Amino acid sequence: MTEPSLALQAAIRARLVATSAVTSLVPASNILDRNSRPETFPCILIGEGQTIPDEGLARTRHHVFADLHIWQKEPGLVGAKQIAGAIRDALSDTFWDVTGLHVADLHIASFRFIRDPGGLHSHGIMTLQTSVVEVA
Repeated sequence: MTEPSLALQAAIRARLVATSAVTSLVPASNILDRNSRPETFPCILIGEGQTIPDEGLARTRHHVFADLHIWQKEPGLVGAKQIAGAIRDALSDTFWDVTGLHVADLHIASFRFIRDPGGLHSHGIMTLQTSVVEVA
């Protein structure tokens, strides 16, 4: 079993690139799971992950957090918020196919939208919270 946040990040990216409402705003090639500054706009960077073990003797239940960074070249926040809405809709389906994990719950824990001090870009940070159970 791989670390739960890694498996979940791959499933999130797969869901986003397969959703036309998202790819109509952000090309699939700009939806990336990597650690870098944005090079093309608009883009979604699957960022930080965190796994917190849950209760239970088997220690197979976890709470997994994942940050999605939304970048848009614009003077305001409208485009970043539109992308965030499309992501929210894409992730709202209750069935998730994640190898090695049963996803009991996935919801958006928070949205933050930040203005670029230079006025050229907008940046949104969406934090997802997931409850998962390891399966054989």
